Order: sequence, then structure tokens, then C-alpha cells
Amino acid sequence: MTMTIKECTIEDLRELQSISVETFTETFKHHNSAEHLNAYLEKAYNLNKLEQELANPSSQFFFVYIYQEVAGYLKINTGDAQSEVMGDDSLEVERIYVKKKFQKHGLGKNLMNKAVEVAKEQKKEKIWLGVWEENENAIEFYKKKGFFQTGAHSFYMGDDEQVDLIMTKILY
Repeated sequence: MTMTIKECTIEDLRELQSISVETFTETFKHHNSAEHLNAYLEKAYNLNKLEQELANPSSQFFFVYIYQEVAGYLKINTGDAQSEVMGDDSLEVERIYVKKKFQKHGLGKNLMNKAVEVAKEQKKEKIWLGVWEENENAIEFYKKKGFFQTGAHSFYMGDDEQVDLIMTKILY
């Protein structure tokens, strides 16, 4: 299987929206009402919002390809682009998603390795992320990658308040 990782640009906007909606829906549709899911998708993945995120110099998106197909993506944030105040020594993995048909092939590991590589290039001391407290597969994946729980925060799916665990990995 030929895998490549490429940084996204504004030319990738519609593809980014498509994979964002597809992977988020695959991951969470069975755990949320259609109303809450659709409200979140419209807010988080509308073209204007994604365009602003792509234009932010403190955020980066990366696609992972299998052959020529986008199989997943990563969004990382530093500085004031982070969704929580974590300081200039931190890099946030805000989104890491792989299409269901490509899961269990090491793509998530490769995307996480990309996040660690960028963090080290930028001399960050830690990486952190938020993960839904009921997403046991993701929590186990992050633990295997050296993350541990350091807190929690609210995450809203529509108007449904849920809890994300904050997990951190120390790099230095």
C-alpha cells in the first residue's frame, strides 16, 4: 500500500470539507442524534470556517493518501489557534481522522508521527488533544502513543454538551 502525507492548501478546501464531514459522520453518527450531528457539521465544516482555518498561519492540515485517494487527515494548531490556552510550548492535535475503509492500516500512527515531527521542528515541549470520553478505541490508541489524561473540557455536539478528555504527550 503506497501512503503519502501532503500539507493542504486553499486549493484543497472542498476535498477537506468532504473528508471532514465523511469521517466525522462515520465516527459519531451512531452515538448522536441526526439533529445534533447535522448542527455540528454545519458549524464546524462549512466552507467559510474551513477557509479561515486553512488561512491561519498557526494551523496546518495534512492529507494522508493511499495511492491517489485521500484516506484521512490531520489538523494541528499552535499559539492562539489552540482550542484551549496551553501555552507556546504546546502543539494541539485538533483533528485526526481516517476513513473507515482505511482504518487498521497504520495511517493514524503515520499522521500522529507527522504531528510529533512538526512539534519537534517547532521546538514544542508537548502535544495535547481532546478525545470524547466514550471513544475507547481512540483513547487506547493515544495511550499507546504515550499520551496520558491531564484534564477534561466540554465539547458541544449541536446543543448536546459532551466531555472530552484532554490527553498530553511530553516530548522533551
